[in-house]
Amino acid sequence: MSTHIPVSHMAFVRARAGRSTELGARLSSLIEPSRQATGCLQFALQHSQCDADLWLVSGFWSSQQAMTDYFCSPAMAIFAELVQDLVVNSLDFHTFSDVSAAQAEGEYAQLNGAPVHQLAS
Repeated sequence: MSTHIPVSHMAFVRARAGRSTELGARLSSLIEPSRQATGCLQFALQHSQCDADLWLVSGFWSSQQAMTDYFCSPAMAIFAELVQDLVVNSLDFHTFSDVSAAQAEGEYAQLNGAPVHQLAS
């Protein structure tokens, strides 16, 4: 039996000057279909409180396969359309997977070249 590790994506989408309202409206069309996608645990569209042109699209998925299937779905065509229609100034897209505390400590130690020390209990 395979293990399903939750994964997520975050896309920071910056509108071209004067196109933020249009960008938000078009991105909002992703919300309900994405929430109904197989394996979607959570999906959100957020608008920056400090930068009127910045939007955040985030999704949490039950597995890598569920997220990959979503990325291959027709819903994702909206990003290509936004770029082609010159609505988007920039798109910064990242995917993430959950890690255990031990994995995070191990990666931190590898990055810093120092051994991991545990606090006495």
